[in-house]
Amino acid sequence: MTQDATPAIEEAFTEEWGRIVAALIRRTRDWDLAEDCAQQAFAEAARRWPGEGVPRQPGAWLMTVARNRAIDRLRYERMRDARLREAAALIDDRSEDEEAAELGDDSGIEDERLRLMFTCCHPAILLEGRVALTLRALAGLTTTEIANAFVIPEPTMAKRLVRAKHKIEHAGIPYRVPPAHLLPERTSGLLAVLYLMFNEGYAASTGDELIRVDLCAEAIRLARLLNRLMPDEPETGGLLALLLFQHSRREARTDPAGDVITLEDQDRSRWKRSEIDQANAILDVAVRGNAIGPYQVQALIAACHANAPHAGAIDWPRIADLYERLLEVTANPLVKLNHAVAVGMATGPEDALALVGQLEASGDLRDYHLLHATRADFLRRLGRNSEAADGYRAALDLARTEPERRYLIKRLQELGTGPASAQAGGP
Repeated sequence: MTQDATPAIEEAFTEEWGRIVAALIRRTRDWDLAEDCAQQAFAEAARRWPGEGVPRQPGAWLMTVARNRAIDRLRYERMRDARLREAAALIDDRSEDEEAAELGDDSGIEDERLRLMFTCCHPAILLEGRVALTLRALAGLTTTEIANAFVIPEPTMAKRLVRAKHKIEHAGIPYRVPPAHLLPERTSGLLAVLYLMFNEGYAASTGDELIRVDLCAEAIRLARLLNRLMPDEPETGGLLALLLFQHSRREARTDPAGDVITLEDQDRSRWKRSEIDQANAILDVAVRGNAIGPYQVQALIAACHANAPHAGAIDWPRIADLYERLLEVTANPLVKLNHAVAVGMATGPEDALALVGQLEASGDLRDYHLLHATRADFLRRLGRNSEAADGYRAALDLARTEPERRYLIKRLQELGTGPASAQAGGP
């Protein structure tokens, strides 16, 4: 009897992908082999689970299949000595605690996925390469999703991933947990991994749904662990507070049909007040020091939204000032776009359009739909509907998710442009 195993496979992918890949990387020292064997295990599950039923322990089943595939590959390659010892290690019955003791792990990290994220964020690899490679292997994001997160073309990201893997291989970077005193030098890469993992969940780059709650929840879980591990690092608290503020709005960001509800139109009674309170407490501790980093600044911006009783009470001048502070430490074009929005809300649409125009001239966000949607929105507020419609059409051509496409079509309809015309230029 055939059953629909798709939900079980999707859940297993979210919970087990990173653990399986991490275990195989640790034991085989081969990044591509680990990813390939994990993919084969999930493909086998898709083939067998509908007919045989979902195993009682899906994770253990997938790990066994992946390890067996790795053993077969190592044997097939006829690599002796060290490679055969690696194959033997795959069927070693020792516990993770025993393996960690043998490796001399004194990092204090208990979560395997977080341990391996630290390991992958080696300072010898360029920061962007560390983040991209860790997102690919341990968070399970596709090359397309990672490229969208960095706002760069997919081929560029693919080359970056290859270079990072070659660096690990040629430099002999060890797959081991660093001792506790070396963890701080890996923190920036890990914070970026968790931030981008959450962002892909918060606003999915492709697909039929705007929000991937599983990715958001996993990023928050790991951020909690990291904050517990490094309580004296203000930016870990800043990141955790930021993620909690953002995630607290998840139920209010879409309607029952899955369509986008903008921040100013959201029902704030649906925001998770308990998570906002947690974020406020964590942020209060994080900003007590003299040096406030970019994640703390973003958390302060998110707090302005979360703590305002209604949309009209949002302190946009403060938010604009905070974005200017953020721009002092980063030239990220997405920060510039958000700064333009804040300025527009604080001082008027004309000021926002001037800043958006500068971004357009730079070409940094040429293929980013929200640049065009932002310009269109401020044109609409000024009553320049024809120009606004052109902007919404340009955004529609570039939007990758169905909820965003429906939102843009709705805006065009409000401007008197019918859905047929709105869809004509779409992909």
